[in-house]
Amino acid sequence: MTTWIPVCPLDDIPTLGARRVARPVGLDVAVFKNSSGEVFALLDRCPHKGGPLSQGIVFGNSVACPLHNWTIGLCNGQAAAPDEGSTPAFAVKVDAGQVWLDADQLATLGTDLTRPIAGPKPCRSGCA
Repeated sequence: MTTWIPVCPLDDIPTLGARRVARPVGLDVAVFKNSSGEVFALLDRCPHKGGPLSQGIVFGNSVACPLHNWTIGLCNGQAAAPDEGSTPAFAVKVDAGQVWLDADQLATLGTDLTRPIAGPKPCRSGCA
């Protein structure tokens, strides 16, 4: 049986936008609302270079990554062709104006994934 955790009121998620849900372990989860009022949840990490999907542009049932404009499906976290890859999608439900996420998925799904570190590579040959 699924245990659901309330994460925010539905009205806290802007239409065509997102809100981030922090987890004790792992990256945040992005909760999206499209123009039809449907709600989706993905790990807040693009499969390409780790961009924050919560800052992307929502259109239809997709979000465009703010870094390189990859299109990611909100239903399943899959990148649209010709791009390849996916980010974990979380079960979400809305009840009485409250958004709920699956507690087990929050505790386990994608907790091993990290965001790439930007910047120059460290010098390995005794640079000053």
